[in-house]
Amino acid sequence: MNKFYFLSNNNDINDVVFLIFQCSFIPKFAISIQTRYEDNNGTTENCLGMTPEELEQREVDFLDIAYDEIKPHHYKEAEDPKFFKSQKTGRGPLVEGWRETHQPIMCCYKAVSVKFEVWGLQTKVEEYVQGAIREILLLGHRQAFAWMDDWFNMTIEDVREYEREMQAKTNIKLKSTIESVEGSNEDKNSDSSKPQTPKSPKTPKSTTSTPTAEGRSWFNWS
Repeated sequence: MNKFYFLSNNNDINDVVFLIFQCSFIPKFAISIQTRYEDNNGTTENCLGMTPEELEQREVDFLDIAYDEIKPHHYKEAEDPKFFKSQKTGRGPLVEGWRETHQPIMCCYKAVSVKFEVWGLQTKVEEYVQGAIREILLLGHRQAFAWMDDWFNMTIEDVREYEREMQAKTNIKLKSTIESVEGSNEDKNSDSSKPQTPKSPKTPKSTTSTPTAEGRSWFNWS
């Protein structure tokens, strides 16, 4: 399954990236993402140089970082481009139709290909992964815009240092999560041999919580 994403952003960056993700224990599963940034609002027909066959197969999807909906548990008002205004640059908030009128503007072109060559599961898995990637791209570019005052005027050395810092924090978080899951499994195995005491019903949680700007969390796939 191949999809082509257009993500316009109110920034000015120019770069090309090609990534391939594979899993050693699922050899028939692979994700490839090709990226190019251009100073326009998504008007380049074939900026990634696709072949005629690839162009025929691609499905084009324009992502609007301000007005496309995201899942409620990912929403934070402080990261909503419809409300954010940069103190350093004066950019924002993004009003309806901003892609046609706002300057400066950048478009992030992405060609995302997902392959899961397992009979009976291929279509469902590929569609699920494409949906998850779309959500990640949309949320990530919303955050990139809303966090503008944090990265504006950063040097390449600053960026590399930030990458190293976030890599270390991510590794710590992953290690903590794995240890927590393993500990939980051990507790369950231990408790399974003990007599079970009936549990009191839990009080339902409110679903009307108000989004806040506190914390910048890692992406949750759920």
